[in-house]
Formats: sequence, structure tokens, C-alpha cells
Amino acid sequence: MFVFKNLFLALANVLHIGLTLYMYIVIARAVVSWFNPNPYGALMQLLIRVTEPPLAFIRRFIPNFAGLDLSPVILIFAIIFVDNFIVATLRQLALS
Repeated sequence: MFVFKNLFLALANVLHIGLTLYMYIVIARAVVSWFNPNPYGALMQLLIRVTEPPLAFIRRFIPNFAGLDLSPVILIFAIIFVDNFIVATLRQLALS
């Protein structure tokens, strides 16, 4: 059954890398938004297309707080939660 062990470990590692990369993309979008970037630039369009759907979903439930958009912070916390929960579960499943 070492095949399943290796499969679950590989899935956990790939998921961890993907979630970490997405978290850095969300952070990049938040930091770039402080500088009033060109919204028609290729990099900004990519950041918007990749991050806007989950951020818009969060904004529907949590409005701006004193002019601050807290949706990137909440999304980062959600990514960290999913990373700690699902990746750890996959790793424990592989080791059992």
C-alpha cells in the first residue's frame, strides 16, 4: 500500500504549494492596490482575474470597515485554514 501513501503525500505537497502560491498572489494584489496601478496592464489584469472571484464572494458578506477592504485578509486566513486542515489530513492519512 505504499502507492497510496505516496499518492496522498504527493497530493498534500502539490496542494500545499498551490495554496501557498495563491496566498502570495492575493498578497501581491493587496500590495499593488496601494499604489494605484494601471488597471489595464497585463500583470494587474492577471491579478484581478485570478483573485477577484473569491474576494467578491467575501465582500458580499463583509462590507468595508472604515474604508478598509478586509477581504484579502479574510481570504488569506481561509487559505491558511484550508492548508493546515486539508494538507495535514492528507499527510496523516498517508502515514496511517
